[in-house]
Amino acid sequence: MKDSLKPGIVYEHMYTVPLDKTVPSLYPDAPEFQEMPEVFATGFMVGFLEWSCIKAIEEHLDWPDEMTVGTHIDVSHEAATPPGMTVTGSVKLTEVDGKRLMFEVEAHDGIDTISRGRHERFIINRDTFSARVKQKSEGASG
Repeated sequence: MKDSLKPGIVYEHMYTVPLDKTVPSLYPDAPEFQEMPEVFATGFMVGFLEWSCIKAIEEHLDWPDEMTVGTHIDVSHEAATPPGMTVTGSVKLTEVDGKRLMFEVEAHDGIDTISRGRHERFIINRDTFSARVKQKSEGASG
């Protein structure tokens, strides 16, 4: 990580919600999800917030050898957003504790605040992490 990775980094990320990021698309094989309204799915919203945090700090890491993975998220989903609307994710890095990073996150769809909360990420070495995942996969299949 670079010396510039410090609390106080802020970032805004915009995304127009497509139809394939609505609730029925989250689990196409789940009949219950197919009956749900076509609004921005909570699962995709969480991914969007993670993406916003990644973009906020990417230039402060030795990317792509060094990256982050999400380890905890505590967010609300306060309002429905139909496809076609643009969501803005606003994130702020509030804490750097070694490789542990904490963010305040919020998302707005131009009409309502749709989410707010906190997100934790850890800095990883991509090659080391991938090797561990491969080892785990081989152990599970053997």
